[in-house]
Amino acid sequence: MASLAHLDDRSLLVAFRNDETKERAFTELIKRYQERIYWHIRRMVIHHEDANDVLQNVFIKVWKNLGEFREEANFYTWLYRIGTNETLTYLEQQKRRSSLSMDDDGADGNGLSNKLKAEQGYDSNKIEWKLQQAIQTLPEKQRIVFNLRYYDEMPYEKMSEVLETSEGALKASYHHAAKKIEAFLKES
Repeated sequence: MASLAHLDDRSLLVAFRNDETKERAFTELIKRYQERIYWHIRRMVIHHEDANDVLQNVFIKVWKNLGEFREEANFYTWLYRIGTNETLTYLEQQKRRSSLSMDDDGADGNGLSNKLKAEQGYDSNKIEWKLQQAIQTLPEKQRIVFNLRYYDEMPYEKMSEVLETSEGALKASYHHAAKKIEAFLKES
């Protein structure tokens, strides 16, 4: 069986629609994007296990819906949108669970911050951990915009497609997020 690794995304989508190459094409798409999507999710949910659970849900949703993908956007953009939406759904479920259970893991609004501090290798004196703490203080939308721009270096135009928000609003969100992070780091 020939590898499909040399194919571009559009060709892989054509291969996905063919019953004989469907699974190999999907496997290639997963290989191509799973690490970037994983880190996009992980920066929002913090824990590796949570990120893996969300990532699995993302690829299940992609498998189920790829046949209907109309290619009005790039596959990568469509995949990021699904990853973002699945992550937001997961975080919302976690908030509901923690507010219902009123346990220590988030009932006070610091659930993600507590998860960050529980991560293996956490050291509040290291700048990368301070940056993560600062990011966790941001409102959800600013956190997503900051992560996409800072870590993924996603252009505002692409981000606008993924988040279905105007470029101007995204630039403002990023600016406000950066100012809040800067203030947090100065105080630490």
